[in-house]
Order: sequence, then structure tokens, then C-alpha cells
Amino acid sequence: MPEAVWYRSLYWRIAIGFVALLAGLLVIQAGVFLWLTVVVGRSTLGPAQLASEVASDVAAAIEANPDVDLQHHVSDRFGHLYQPFLVIMQDGRTASNRPESLPPGFSRLAASRLRRATAESREAGAPPDQADRDRSRGGAVPSGGRRRLAETAPIVVSGAEIGLVAAPGNAPPATLVLQQLGPALAWVAVALLIAGSAVMALLIFRPAHKRLRALEQAATALGEGRTDVRAVETGGDEVTSLARAFNRMADDLSAREAAVLASDRARRQLLADVSHELMTPLTAIRGYTETLGMPNLRLDEATRLRHMAIIEEETQKLEAIIGDLLDLARLEGGGGTLAVEPVRIAELFGRITDRHGPSIRDRRIDVRISIQPDGLEVRGDPHRLEQALQNLAANALRHTPDAGRLELDARQVPGGVRISVQDSGPGIPPEHLARVFDRFYKVDTARAAAEGSSGSGLGLSIVKAIVDRHGGTVIASNAAAGGAVFEITLPG
Repeated sequence: MPEAVWYRSLYWRIAIGFVALLAGLLVIQAGVFLWLTVVVGRSTLGPAQLASEVASDVAAAIEANPDVDLQHHVSDRFGHLYQPFLVIMQDGRTASNRPESLPPGFSRLAASRLRRATAESREAGAPPDQADRDRSRGGAVPSGGRRRLAETAPIVVSGAEIGLVAAPGNAPPATLVLQQLGPALAWVAVALLIAGSAVMALLIFRPAHKRLRALEQAATALGEGRTDVRAVETGGDEVTSLARAFNRMADDLSAREAAVLASDRARRQLLADVSHELMTPLTAIRGYTETLGMPNLRLDEATRLRHMAIIEEETQKLEAIIGDLLDLARLEGGGGTLAVEPVRIAELFGRITDRHGPSIRDRRIDVRISIQPDGLEVRGDPHRLEQALQNLAANALRHTPDAGRLELDARQVPGGVRISVQDSGPGIPPEHLARVFDRFYKVDTARAAAEGSSGSGLGLSIVKAIVDRHGGTVIASNAAAGGAVFEITLPG
């Protein structure tokens, strides 16, 4: 039976799975973020470089087509850039790749710088190319050395400056980057969460759910009366422990059901046996009583006395059966208390030979007594122990032929005392040995007992009940030289 181990515990599997999923999500999210950062970095240029490249591109587009849609061209060519810029022409046209991301007042500042640059170029008389280079190096620096707010580059077509490109000097705003990267990161996070949840459901919860459903079906079947169903005990987690507890409960219920059925069968058999055993003497008593009471039947005195003796004998049998039944019921039901005290085995054997002395002498039975060591004692109820040994001795004498042998043996054994009663009769057929202690079970015919010598069938049952009350055991067997052997082992 597999034992639960901590790493198979459903609790730890969920905890470890959650940590592993979270770690995986963080690693993948970091990788995605780094990838997007690289993408953004590749699409990001310095303000001066950005302004210069846009100015060159716009100038080339105007040279190719003076009526070009400036806004469309800028959006198409530079819409992927995260850095905003502004294209402003002397004819008043403007264009931007991200007009919403331009700083406040940036268009007015760029127009002012375009006018100032054009005026300075004309006053200085410098060639346009030289003025352009000067502005690109230190463009848009306000007087007084204040911080530069933008990088500019002139748009020159056919040697004439027709506009400029202004790019903010600071980095793109965080909201812009978040706006651009947020949806991608969100979709990746959702996809990873769904995938991770699916993996956890398949690897952690689905096997447990499957076994729980099987356990539920087994419990339902058990509730419907099927005590043969069992739950699967694989897995080594809490569900396995629950299945193991369920199976123990099912085994217990199955055992109790079997015990109830066996008890019911025993009760029915006992009623049948009792009815049969009581009916035999009752029938004899009724028959002889009716015979004696017949007014037209004249019986001589000897016949009448013989009938009365039979009635008395059958009445005594009836009383003996009822007494044995009551005694057996008290013993098996735990009724009454045992007066436990040290009992000398020699005294028990002496009372047995005294009680059966006339029968032993008349039938020339050889009684052999062996006690080792001398003075051996056993703790128990002397009355009940004598009753058990008397029943065994009476049973042995019934099946011992005339001039036979009866052996009474007692010896100290590890953990207690063993007492045996052996006869020299025909022995007990092997198929009957397991049932000789059952109520009303008789093997007289199998042992070739003499007619009319059979007992009530309760003597051996009473012996077993007495020995059980003393915490001992009793077994029946056949001796190698012939005859039956009954061995009682009592605790020391």
C-alpha cells in the first residue's frame, strides 16, 4: 500500500506549481519586455540625427513632387518612431508623426525659430548650406545659454531653405511608451496566464479531480449496498489517504455484513437444532404419557413402571439440554463472574476420576495421569475448570471401548499450562475436526458410538466458552496411535 509523501501532497503540488508558474511568468514577461525594449531602442534616434534624417527625407520628397501630401508622407515614413517631431514649412504647412506627443507650445516655438533662423541667415549673408550646418550643431539655443528645448534641421530644396524639422530635446514621455507597449505586454500576460492555468489544471487538478470522481462513484455504490467496491489508492497525496480511509471503512462494513449474515445463519441453525433436540424427548414423553392415559388399555405393573422410567429419563434429558443451553448463553454472553484463584491440577484430575469411578471400574478403563511438575497450579475458576474437564472426560469415556485407556496430562509450557485429555477410541474424522465445538454438532456416527450413548451436543461448546472466558485456547486433534486428543492451554 503506497504511503503519502510530502512532495506528492496536493497542498505542496499546488504551492510549488503556483511558485513555478509565477516564476515562469516573470521570466517570460522579462524576456518580452527586453525584446520590446530592443525594438524601441532600434527605432529611437538622437534628436539631432532624427531631425537631420527627416529633413533630408522631406526635402527629397518635395523635390520629387512639390505638391506631396506632407502629413501623409510623414506618417507613412516615420509613423513607427516613438520620438515625435514637427515639420514646419515657410508656406505654413506642418506635419508630425505624433502630434499628440509634442510638448505644449512646441509648434509656436518651432515657427518662431524658423522665422528667426531665416532672418539671421539673410542678415549674415552666409550661404544657406553654412547656416544650416550652424543651426544643426547648436540649433534652437535661446539667448542667455538656457537649456536647449529642441534640435532642428533645415529643409533645403534647390539651395533654398523652405522649412525646418524640430525634434524635442528630451526623451519621449513615459505615457507614450506605456501606451505603445502596454497592449502588447497585457496580451502576452493574459496568454501566459491562460496557458499556465491550463498546465496547472491538467497536471495538478485534473488527476485529483479524476480520482475524486472515482471515489464519489465508489461512495455512491457503497451507499446503494455494494460492499465490494473499492477506491483506487494511487497517487500518494491527500486523495490517496481519503481513498485508503474509504477502503478501510468499506472493508469494515463488508466484514460486519458478513458477520451479520453468519450470525443470522447461526441463529437460524441454532433454532433448528434446539427445536430438534427438544422435540425428541418431548415426543417420547408425550407418546408414553398418552399411552399411560389411555382408559381402554390395560398395562401390567412392570410395563407401566418401564414407561414411567422412560418418561423420567427423557425428562432428565430435556432438563439437561435446557440447563446446558442456559449455561452456554451465560458463558458466551459474558454473564456471571469468574472466581479466579490458584487451582491445583491434581485436585481437578482427582475429582474427575472420583465422579466417573464406577463407570471406569465397570468397563475396566485404564486411567493414566501425568502432571509435570508435581504440584502444578493454574489460575482460574475451579468450578468452571472442573466443568470443562468433566465434559471432556465424559466425552472421552463415551468413545472409549471397554478395557480402553484414558490419559489425563498436564504440564508447564512457555506462557502457561497445557492440559490434555486423550482417549483410545476411533478418533475424529479429519473433516469433522473444525466443527466439533459447534453447538449440537455430533460425530457419534462417524466415531462408531454405541447406540444411545450420544450427549446433547453442547458439552464441547461449553468447554470452548469456559476456556475462552479464561483467555485460553482449546483444540481437537487425533493422536498418532489412535484416539482423540483435546488440549486446553491456559495462561500462567
